[in-house]
Amino acid sequence: MSMMQEFRSFALKGNVVDLAVGVIIGGAFGKIVESLVQDIIMPVVGKIFGGLDFANYYWPLNGQAANLTLVEAKKAGAVFAYGNFLTIFINFMILAFIIFQMVRMINKARELAAHPKVDETPAAPAPIPEDVLLLREIRDALKK
Repeated sequence: MSMMQEFRSFALKGNVVDLAVGVIIGGAFGKIVESLVQDIIMPVVGKIFGGLDFANYYWPLNGQAANLTLVEAKKAGAVFAYGNFLTIFINFMILAFIIFQMVRMINKARELAAHPKVDETPAAPAPIPEDVLLLREIRDALKK
């Protein structure tokens, strides 16, 4: 088998295609969550904590002026960017929680598909047909 045939066989396996789709959707979903955190959640949190942009919270380590933006301070030297870290951490926690909920729902759906709920009340026995009753009466009369 040539290397191209091997690669084609590998690339077209279901798991590889599923993984590729998952990575692409995950990347897009990550951008949505990042926007949610940076554009909606963090401005509200910043407003609550003094109206400042949380991403620009840092401690200068090289004697930079404290009134610079994070980008300007990083150009001037090393900084301890705790606000940026906090933003990314909140982004991760939201993403992890959403993925946890999705996996939980998928597991419940699989469990329901594997073990559908069955009505546990016993069914009433089916009535005995008329002809069977008649045959039983004839049998019992012949035994006598």
